Amino acid sequence: MTTVNRCLDAAKACNVDDVCQKLRTEYVSTCIKPTAKSGLCNRPKCNKALRRFFDRVPADYTHELLFCPCTDTACAERRRQTIVPSCSYESAEKPNCITQIKICNADYVCRSRLAQFQYDCEPSETSANGCKQGNYGACLLAYTGLIGSTITPNYIDNSTSSVAPWCSCSASWSQREDCDHFLGSFTTNICLQNALMTFGKTIETMRNILDTIIPTQALGNELLVGQSTLPSNSFPISASPPSLMLQAALCLLLLLFHLLNNGH
Repeated sequence: MTTVNRCLDAAKACNVDDVCQKLRTEYVSTCIKPTAKSGLCNRPKCNKALRRFFDRVPADYTHELLFCPCTDTACAERRRQTIVPSCSYESAEKPNCITQIKICNADYVCRSRLAQFQYDCEPSETSANGCKQGNYGACLLAYTGLIGSTITPNYIDNSTSSVAPWCSCSASWSQREDCDHFLGSFTTNICLQNALMTFGKTIETMRNILDTIIPTQALGNELLVGQSTLPSNSFPISASPPSLMLQAALCLLLLLFHLLNNGH
């Protein structure tokens, strides 16, 4: 049985939307380009391009790229690489989280987005879904709002679905409790964990419905129509009934993503 890569499906869907494709190409090229002086990437420019992408592209596309469900390491690694972590996320050593928080709090945009994340993703033991505000869509939107900041979160590896900023509490001393609380708002946050898991399950369910309507290979070819890498004889040119069914199914899928992202 062929393994389905939902993160690859998400990339294909982005490629057929002009805005998503343009801004995704922009941030990837910016984040992988080395500077002439150091040979390293320009992190401030990379982060700016990432913020532009997540602020301007609809969550229907960005969430599917970031939170696609994975059952193997190849898919999980593609998901982890979505934000080009070698430039936007990682560094030679992990800085102290308290230091990163102070830098974030000195910037109005970062400070307000951190506050929004802490509000929308606040966990609750008494809430049915684990979120005090009860809105998974708002929590995921607040999470993506942090990408491109000094506390950018990402998947910590390609073997789990755990997320965290690139920082440590090992040298926090008297502020260790505050530091652990901040890091725990990502690593042990039941609200965020449930939001990620629920979104992934919804993606998988909807894609499985599509796969029963249109064969997976046909779906992939339809999404790639017009790209130079597609062989000219790989998909019929005529507007067949299956093609119309695919268009209707994709519209339904985007509608369901929209409803989920808005907490319905």
